[in-house]
Amino acid sequence: MPNIGTRSPGRAGRQPGARTMLGPFCGLSVLFLLTIPAATAVAAAPLILTSGNFYTAADSQPRAEAVVIVEGRITFVGKAADALRRAPANAQRIDLQGVTVVPGLTDAHAHLAAIGERELTFNLEGTASLGELKNKLHERGNQGKPGDWLFGRGWIESRWTPPAFPTRNDLDMAVPDRPVVLRRADGHALVANSLALQRAGIDRNTADPAGGSILKDATGEPTGMLIDNAQDIVLHLLPPPTDTERAQALELGAQRSVRLGWTQLQIAGNSLHEVDQICRLYGQGRIKLRLYDAIYGPGPDVKRLLSDGPSLHGCGDKLPVRSIKLYIDGALGSRGAALLAPYSDAPASSGLLLNTQEKLFPILTQALRRGIQVETHSIGDRGNRIMLDLYERAFATVPVKQRAVAEPRWRIEHAQILNPADIPRFARLGVIASMQPSHAIGDLYFAPSRLGPERLAGAYAWHSLLDSGAIVAAGTDAPVEKGDPLIEFYAAVARRSLQGFADANWHLEQRVSRAQALKMLSLSPAYAAFQEKVRGSIEPGKLADFTVLSSDIMTIPEAQILRTHVLMTIIGGEVVYAAPDAPAHQAVASSAGNPTLQR
Repeated sequence: MPNIGTRSPGRAGRQPGARTMLGPFCGLSVLFLLTIPAATAVAAAPLILTSGNFYTAADSQPRAEAVVIVEGRITFVGKAADALRRAPANAQRIDLQGVTVVPGLTDAHAHLAAIGERELTFNLEGTASLGELKNKLHERGNQGKPGDWLFGRGWIESRWTPPAFPTRNDLDMAVPDRPVVLRRADGHALVANSLALQRAGIDRNTADPAGGSILKDATGEPTGMLIDNAQDIVLHLLPPPTDTERAQALELGAQRSVRLGWTQLQIAGNSLHEVDQICRLYGQGRIKLRLYDAIYGPGPDVKRLLSDGPSLHGCGDKLPVRSIKLYIDGALGSRGAALLAPYSDAPASSGLLLNTQEKLFPILTQALRRGIQVETHSIGDRGNRIMLDLYERAFATVPVKQRAVAEPRWRIEHAQILNPADIPRFARLGVIASMQPSHAIGDLYFAPSRLGPERLAGAYAWHSLLDSGAIVAAGTDAPVEKGDPLIEFYAAVARRSLQGFADANWHLEQRVSRAQALKMLSLSPAYAAFQEKVRGSIEPGKLADFTVLSSDIMTIPEAQILRTHVLMTIIGGEVVYAAPDAPAHQAVASSAGNPTLQR
């Protein structure tokens, strides 16, 4: 595996972040879906970004003052005076006045539709207590009709006092006359009220489904908590979003992402139907954000992808579809992550396996022969070991000569809890660790009780993975987390809560340097998407994607990183977002009209 500069110097078949009741697969072939024509592109005028504080993520030229952009690509990186001499006569100029510019940031793991849905539905993010949840639910329940479903998501109990799951009785007190379903922030658990359980036919006699758990109280009655695959018993009853609603969510999610400074988002699982919707939004000019797609499996969509093969240049080169998203286990917070030994705070459980090895292995071998990347949700140390074993067996079964892509760049999504013996296997197998730094500071409040002190040594082990030679691509898992790149950068370099707290046993030695963190959010995700030759660093010939920041995150005190904001997001040389205090365009050698800025 090539050294891309991030090494240390010395969440089955169903999206966990969304309502997942998609419209039926439209039956069109993958190739047809991906050849919907994009809106006629008008190349942005040549542009000079000058007087900036550039961090390029390129080892050959790590710093610069200015860049020149022509037809969406970088043509020059260097000194401001040289940039002015090399710029075309009709170039526009943005005097950055010393603000910081980094390569266009990439979220290596997010759920685009669910980000938008969070903004459109009953959002419980930040709910501080069970009492607050009940109050919010009561108020929301009064806004609808008796008997209508009420769906929300975003609660997390780990910071409540006591940190206990809500129950159907809690929900019944707030809304007794409507079926209520509230998903946990991680999407791997939900709580339903009594009416919802009745409609789903769940009672004391209902058995746990494969890969799922129906929590029951001491008397054997269901508490209302459904874990992982057990959620499907209720979720399939909810009315699915219409295509118009889903398109609105996708567009809203993309708009939010560019405001936060993302230039690409790598979708961690969706359907071919959603790919079709995204292509139409691109064609209508409603999405500027670059995307990289993985299709949920196992299922008919994955069979179609394996049959038709990958699409590398779909939707005007903005949406490659070349990856399959699989699941092996659940989440740590809901005790669904598969562990090698029982949970420290629940000795009767070692978590859940959401798929069988027998079901997954044929997908892996077919993917190697068809040139399809595989990314698998693996959180617990047992889940990660199983998938590393399966990957290794697939690589041995399909030697390089029989593969469509010699180095398939398969990924483990999350890689949160690793047995120390498995850490070196990532680099040895060429497997990418796709991790979310904010999970560490989000889980900080409950991971010690779930895992105990010994297993924490292999938890959120970014530095150890980098030191072993592995590639670590960073993302957010939004809407499980907030989805803010500055929080992810802070979490990677500080490994503390947003208030600056870290427990004594939180292994601060796993922090990474700021240079490493920057590459984890730029060059490494580009590598993970086979795009490191065209994206991920600020170099001549690469796509002109930049994130412009109000402060120098590479030098300011850690706490100030969280007070930094995005001034501009530039994709392909086009300013797709500008904050009110962003530097303005200026004419250089002509009076050509300034591009419109979205403020």
